[in-house]
Amino acid sequence: MDIKTAEFIISNTDYLKCPDSKLPEYAFIGRSNVGKSSLINMLCNRKDLAMTSSKPGKTLLINHFLINNNWHLVDLPGYGFAITGKKMREQLQEIIENYILNREQLTCLFLLIDSRHEPQKIDLEFMEWLGENGVPFSIVFTKIDKMSAVRAKESLKSYQEKLKENWEELPPVFATSAEKQIGRKELLGYIQEINKSL
Repeated sequence: MDIKTAEFIISNTDYLKCPDSKLPEYAFIGRSNVGKSSLINMLCNRKDLAMTSSKPGKTLLINHFLINNNWHLVDLPGYGFAITGKKMREQLQEIIENYILNREQLTCLFLLIDSRHEPQKIDLEFMEWLGENGVPFSIVFTKIDKMSAVRAKESLKSYQEKLKENWEELPPVFATSAEKQIGRKELLGYIQEINKSL
């Protein structure tokens, strides 16, 4: 898929105020500092479409971007941000859950995982919640370039082995690097295939 146009449409905290369109939506979510904004910018071939920050927890809103005038890319708030106060965490959780459970246009949720880390309880629980609620999702491993090819392969394999303890069938898995443009073709190709089938 060639991305010709990518434009910011709207930010808000309420799924009911999301764009009133029938276009499919592909949402990106992950723990704070997982490299979400960098990945979105890499996918869209834009430097600053999504705002990147060295401070975790920058995205506190549901951000809609219109891609090629035929689908929406949605940048969701990160979860599990420790420095945020309890009240803010609860608000973010409500924003995220309401969007994921109630937004009919949500076609696939891309869950971003930092490939350098062992499986984290918060991510595994979030996947469990998605599975229980029948939410279609894919796993996107980020920052794959920060390790050697051998180490990256081992890391992804051990993560998938861990998932197999609870999952009969694993969701699609992608390995990416925003810096090295790894995984761009595969991710966009996957979105294109789904769009064709709708």
